[in-house]
Amino acid sequence: MRCRFGRFTIDPDTRQLLCDGAEIHLSPKAFDVLWALIQRRPAVIEKTELHAQIWPDTHVVDANLNVLIGEIRRAIGDTPQKAEFVRTVHGVGYAFCGAAVNVQEAAGAPRALLCWVVWKGRTFPLSEGDNVIGRDPGCSVWLDAPGVSRRHARIRIDSSNRRVALDDLGSTNGTLVRRSRIQGDVILNDGDPITIGTVDLIIRLWSADKVPETKRIRRKR
Repeated sequence: MRCRFGRFTIDPDTRQLLCDGAEIHLSPKAFDVLWALIQRRPAVIEKTELHAQIWPDTHVVDANLNVLIGEIRRAIGDTPQKAEFVRTVHGVGYAFCGAAVNVQEAAGAPRALLCWVVWKGRTFPLSEGDNVIGRDPGCSVWLDAPGVSRRHARIRIDSSNRRVALDDLGSTNGTLVRRSRIQGDVILNDGDPITIGTVDLIIRLWSADKVPETKRIRRKR
């Protein structure tokens, strides 16, 4: 079962850590530590238990575990001083302290929608659930441009209901879809233009369950 936290998705089956759909490298043991912490969240796992799980039948010092925790924090942008996901419990161990949601695909369920936004030829992949757009570097879609609020708008992807919706997060300059300022949730369709401050985006949607048929064009003789 995959698990999503913030901009990240971790998949123990494929042993991948993804950030907005892009893979982030983690060493095998660092991956094991992160997955162990996520599975036991929000409980604290003692260092001795992590040692036994990651290095069975091998004696290691705490420095080895510290190195793995440091690798994990660099990968997910965490710090000991401002722990958003991995918390140090001094003298005891570590705990996963961030909000995380298990993501499980039921048998026969429709495939996930593939969604992304395009800005000046650059693509931003969107993930299942909430994708915040704004000037804050921590946003799923980071737009460092005039008129964009720190947390400007949100695109919510709900593959189970085949629904992609956009809402404004109380931004200063508002959000436009199809050149009209939105109020509340607005359903998005493939190719819809979105204006965030001074930035013009295009939303692209694709589903493997509904591949458009190729139209035949008859040439005039």
